[in-house]
Amino acid sequence: MNAERAQEIFSSPIMVNVTYNGESIYIEHVDEQNGKATIHSLKEPNNKQSVSVTSLTEH
Repeated sequence: MNAERAQEIFSSPIMVNVTYNGESIYIEHVDEQNGKATIHSLKEPNNKQSVSVTSLTEH
């Protein structure tokens, strides 16, 4: 995924199925300039992490 698409998903009112390492995640913030996204697992909402948007997969 690229930073622009991650931002579109983040801004969308519709929940889009996105995974990171095979696990469903929620995008909390996108830093388009640096190509990073702050995410958390749907199973562990308190476990936030910053990852490269290229490691996110839209389903």
